[in-house]
Amino acid sequence: MSSHVLTVSCPTGRGIVAGVAGYLAAHGCNITASSQFDDQETGQFFMRVRFLSEEGATLEALEQGFAEVAAPLDMTFAFHDEAVKMKVIIMVSRFGHCLNDLLYRWRIGALPIEIVGVVSNHLDYQKVVVNHDLPFHHVKVTPQNKAEAEAHLLEIVEESGADLVVLARYMQVLSDALCQKMSGRIINIHHSFLPSFKGANPYKQAYQRGVKLIGATAHYVTADLDEGPIIEQDTVRVTHAQSPADYVSLGRDVEASVLARAIHAHAHHRVFLNGNKTVVFEASPNSYVSDRMG
Repeated sequence: MSSHVLTVSCPTGRGIVAGVAGYLAAHGCNITASSQFDDQETGQFFMRVRFLSEEGATLEALEQGFAEVAAPLDMTFAFHDEAVKMKVIIMVSRFGHCLNDLLYRWRIGALPIEIVGVVSNHLDYQKVVVNHDLPFHHVKVTPQNKAEAEAHLLEIVEESGADLVVLARYMQVLSDALCQKMSGRIINIHHSFLPSFKGANPYKQAYQRGVKLIGATAHYVTADLDEGPIIEQDTVRVTHAQSPADYVSLGRDVEASVLARAIHAHAHHRVFLNGNKTVVFEASPNSYVSDRMG
């Protein structure tokens, strides 16, 4: 039996759940997990359904037939085969903790992704990447060649067939044009608990304000720097006795875990854009099971 996911968003109204469930049942599918959210403020309805095709209905056939259900309800929908892993490009500069964490999770099967390459504006992690039998692309970025470098980046993304770009502490600002072209397909990890302490040195800002919690935020990248829809956040407790360098060290673990959780949610089709916010559903059973250890 094939396991699939159906994602649905549409204006709120009667009959949405019944229409989805009835269609899947009529085509020999058994729902194994279902999540829904009706946003009363925006008037939008979101739903994620995980199901088994028990009578041999193919993804293509299910998708074609569902159009008749979707049209009257003005639905945006997509069917996904859980056996197909999302293709991901990782971008990194000189902080490697998030990259190394993602490579490990990918290697043990804890993330349902296929890493198709790593891009960096430095050479620091070339050996690490090559040792994982992954393509490494060095794209040097200067004020003079920024447009050319970004065009090269887009070429790499398109040639690799990447569905998602992950900025794993990539310390270059992407252009408005690229952000718009890949809207909802670029995830960044910001080393602060947004919307507070934006900019280049948030840990120093947090230290100067005497905070007791520091954190990290994974969000979709938009043309507005550090303003994209938030996917995942977390914090770690600090005290008055710790230094800015302590903040940075403690923050690394939070950044890595928050970024991994955001990618996990996106790759499992659990994240829905809802204006400048997101709807993030809980993971289905067994979604965190790894193929192997070490």
